Amino acid sequence: MATVDARPIIAAGGEPFETIMAAVSTLPDGDELVVLAPFEPVPLEGVLSSQGFAYEVEDLGGGDWRVTFRRLS
Repeated sequence: MATVDARPIIAAGGEPFETIMAAVSTLPDGDELVVLAPFEPVPLEGVLSSQGFAYEVEDLGGGDWRVTFRRLS
């Protein structure tokens, strides 16, 4: 399982999309990518679902979210 914590990138004024997509591109089949964010990343969910990923969303409280992406076979 790979994890991208987008919270510090976003807090610093950055855009984590390229970091997340780089992690997705190296993800072995059947593995998962966990993204931690300070909001539910709805646009990212749309992009990755269109690329064959299922996802589960969890509100961690305090404004933090965990989204687990899994490539569908």
